[in-house]
Amino acid sequence: MIFDKDNNTTIITQEKSTIIELVKKLQATYPKFKNDNVIINLAVINKVSLQDIIEFLEISNTHRHAKHSFVIVTDKINLDEIPDEIAVVPTLKEAYDVIEMEEMERDLGF
Repeated sequence: MIFDKDNNTTIITQEKSTIIELVKKLQATYPKFKNDNVIINLAVINKVSLQDIIEFLEISNTHRHAKHSFVIVTDKINLDEIPDEIAVVPTLKEAYDVIEMEEMERDLGF
């Protein structure tokens, strides 16, 4: 797990461990990035299932209720299957776009 900081956004890149191990590590290290927008980069993982994405739902909901963005990047899943409660996009650029849009919505009071 690699942490990169870009202004108020933390990019967490997964390399080796399983999704479940990653979610556990995220929960354990949450105070480290709780005040940032978060991008979970799963682009290097060859196979990502809907169940893998749902593993992030609890931490995503917690983070979004705290008025911060939480976006997962993977192009290995059908985006139409993803629940609306969690943001999943195919590229890092689109993750930054989602964060930018959500920040504008928060600034406008939505």
